[in-house]
Amino acid sequence: RLTSVRFQPMPRYTFRLNGQPVSVDSWDPAQPLLYALRGPLAVHGPKFGCGLGQCGACTVLVDKTATRSCQLPVSRAAGREVTTLEGVGTPDKPNPVQAAFIAEQAAQCGYCTNGMIMAATALLARTSKPSVDQIKQALDGNLCRCGTHTRIVRAIQRASEV
Repeated sequence: RLTSVRFQPMPRYTFRLNGQPVSVDSWDPAQPLLYALRGPLAVHGPKFGCGLGQCGACTVLVDKTATRSCQLPVSRAAGREVTTLEGVGTPDKPNPVQAAFIAEQAAQCGYCTNGMIMAATALLARTSKPSVDQIKQALDGNLCRCGTHTRIVRAIQRASEV
């Protein structure tokens, strides 16, 4: 005897991404936001680095706060404002932090650059003229294996002057 089976629709999580409303379907509410960003939403600024929230390559702004997208479940992004590197500037019109990184040549391999720029953007949004110590504290969880930390700090200082 056949019985009818009801299928539940896949849960949908809706949030604003770079100022635009988006929705992501996921059976797993614990799926990292990073996977949704780089997968179905095709946003490639945030990078997969360590997957443990320790390197900062996946940093995005969630409600203007620097957040590790590899650690934030997509379900917790629902109803919030998510900003990625693509949302802070463009190649034709970089924001002041991006422009300062270019001017100071603050990237070598570039893998950490997303996280550094997003952390710096969050810092400058709350502290317009940060000290070197405040800059270093804001970047404390962001790793750069190429050793461009000095240039990165200079770039953030330059951006704070704009």
